[in-house]
Amino acid sequence: MSEISYNRPANNRVDNRMTLALLVTICLEAVAGLLWIGAAAQRLDVLEASVSAQQPMTERIARIEAQMTGVRATLDRIEDRMDKGRNP
Repeated sequence: MSEISYNRPANNRVDNRMTLALLVTICLEAVAGLLWIGAAAQRLDVLEASVSAQQPMTERIARIEAQMTGVRATLDRIEDRMDKGRNP
């Protein structure tokens, strides 16, 4: 039988270096991903705090709008009565 010759490098260091480079690259990408996730979580926390701080203000504005509608209706009635009193 004939022997099959595989072209293997005489020095196995190339394969080890590539494996180490891939491992380092994957670790660096994982660290970068975790940092990105942490930053995104921090931004969400800030936004949630901002929204919760604005909630009472939103309710107060809604109440003021409702009161202004009532005031506007009252003012219209007063103006109508004044106009009727001037024009008999």
